[in-house]
Amino acid sequence: MKYKIMIVDDEPVNLRTLERVFRQDYQVVTAQSGAEALALLEQHEVALLISDQRMPEMTGIELMKNTVTLRPQMVKLLLTGYTDVSALIEAINCGLVYRYMTKPWNNDDLRLTVTRALEHYEMMKSKHRLGMENQRLRALLDEVGELVTGGMAQVTASPQKAITESDPPQAEEVYELLG
Repeated sequence: MKYKIMIVDDEPVNLRTLERVFRQDYQVVTAQSGAEALALLEQHEVALLISDQRMPEMTGIELMKNTVTLRPQMVKLLLTGYTDVSALIEAINCGLVYRYMTKPWNNDDLRLTVTRALEHYEMMKSKHRLGMENQRLRALLDEVGELVTGGMAQVTASPQKAITESDPPQAEEVYELLG
């Protein structure tokens, strides 16, 4: 399975460089702004977002905040040439950013980080699927519980009728029916 990753950077040189690093192994979608990235995310099922932090109009962290409802399982990597430590710490602590890397990056380190991020993506998807399956099973269990409780109420209301209806017929009753 070829994962789809999105790369967002306002510098065309960085965008082309990153696309070359990943295009052989992944489907790559690129955007030069946060607004363009959000529009593309509505059209594409993206597993991983790699975004520059410092961009005009919308920072990488702001972009990542805006993607949470759109693509909740998507993993996010932040590239930054500047150390805005408080913003990075907040983004990581809030679960917005899987990891951040500084510019200039090492291609081998970035590839390894992307591989690990996609493993994390698979784990998050599995966790989400299991949560959905658990909800479905809980609802089914509640439904079965209601049916059992309803049946017990009938037994309690008329115990003699319930017992005779549930007892198997005796041999002499069978002979009478057969005639």
